[in-house]
This record gives sequence, structure tokens and C-alpha cells, in this order.
Amino acid sequence: MNATRQDAWTKDEDVILAETVLRYIREGKTQLEAFKEVAKQLSRTSAACGFRWNATIRKNYQDAVTHAKEERKQGGRKNTWNYIEPKSSHEKDTIDTAISLLEKMKINFSPENQISQQEYEKQVQNLEEENKYLKAQLLRYEDAWKEMGNLWSWVNKADTE
Repeated sequence: MNATRQDAWTKDEDVILAETVLRYIREGKTQLEAFKEVAKQLSRTSAACGFRWNATIRKNYQDAVTHAKEERKQGGRKNTWNYIEPKSSHEKDTIDTAISLLEKMKINFSPENQISQQEYEKQVQNLEEENKYLKAQLLRYEDAWKEMGNLWSWVNKADTE
């Protein structure tokens, strides 16, 4: 019997825990404070939240933790943007998640990472040529495989005669 624990962590709870801890790191607060806040939200103990973070979730968010620490060193975003404090904790988590996503998109779509339309078309053309080459190579391998099958059946036929 493979019973699921009634108190098993859900993906949503993991996200709430991760986003809250990352927010606290960005704001220069302690992870213990984050565990207390999540414990209230999820009706768990802060020890359970701390254990879940350290045992399971932290390793999946190493880059985000590093990024949050860098943000903390730079003074956080509240000083740079007009920041309206959300009414509820859930709303705050949602806003922080959206802000985090937008920051990642900003990094990925910054002018340094952008390529011109001409470069893009050239990359597409190169990929199409590579695809054509690989398809031709695959056909050659398939033909060789068929030939090997024919030879094998010929050898087996000769052995039985």
C-alpha cells in the first residue's frame, strides 16, 4: 500500500516557501523569520518549514538565493521603484513572484542579449542547413542499417542451407 501522507508538501506550498524565503533574503531579513511567516500561512511549524527548505527546496533555488543576496547588497528594489505594499500576504507573494519573473525577463531581453533581425535570420538559415545535413546523414545511416539487415539475413540463410 502506497499511502500519501496527509501533511505532505504540495508544489504550491513549496513555491510559497521558496518565494517567501527569497523575499526575506532580498529584504535583509533572516530565513528564520521567513519560516515563521510561512508556518502561519500554511499551518505548519517553523521547524517543518526550515527542514523542508534546507532538505529539499534550497538546492533547486541556489541561483535565486545568490541573486537575492546580490539584490540585498545593492539595496533592494524598493528604493528604485515606486512600491505599493500589497494588502495581503498572498497578494505580496504573487507580486514578488511576478517581479522576479520580470527581472529575469529583463536580463534575458536586455540590449546586450538582443541580436539584429539579420543575425537572427542568419542563425535560422544555419540551423535549417544543419537540419538538412543531419536528415541526409540519418538517411545514410538508415540505408546502411537496412543493408546490414540484408547481409545478416543472407548470412543466416547461407548457414541454414
